[in-house]
Amino acid sequence: MTGPESGLTTGPGHPADPFRPAPPAQRGIRLPVLAAVSLGGALGAAARYGAGLLWPDGPDAFPWTTFGINVLGCAVIGVLMVLITEVRPSAHHLVRPFFGTGVLGGFTTFSTYAVDVQRLVDHGRPGPALAYLAATLLAALVSVWAAAAATRSLFNRSTRSSRSTR
Repeated sequence: MTGPESGLTTGPGHPADPFRPAPPAQRGIRLPVLAAVSLGGALGAAARYGAGLLWPDGPDAFPWTTFGINVLGCAVIGVLMVLITEVRPSAHHLVRPFFGTGVLGGFTTFSTYAVDVQRLVDHGRPGPALAYLAATLLAALVSVWAAAAATRSLFNRSTRSSRSTR
């Protein structure tokens, strides 16, 4: 079923064809955003790759490098989101796609996290695999929350002190 009764419309009273892609303007994809995400993703992935070269983990070792990358990346995401949504909401519209989606999306690596868990299991280390699975999730969530809270607190304190000196 298509048309207004199904919720699929291209405008008031115009039934949508679910098999025909929407025009680019309706898809919301803009070349500058795509370029920012792509460039940022390449930089973030290169940084992650470099970290893996600097601090390699053995095939049956606990994946400390990936763990550290994910926790650090989540902390930076917490800082970035507070900065661009609360401290400087007027930041350039490409800051979030470039840094948040691109650089930090390319830097953090939850796909490698899943591969690391499987690798540990394949090497007969289900205990460390389970610990890594839980610790990464917990540390990433705590990291983003703590970094956001610390950034918010720092900028709230800074704003209060600048108001009191006026």
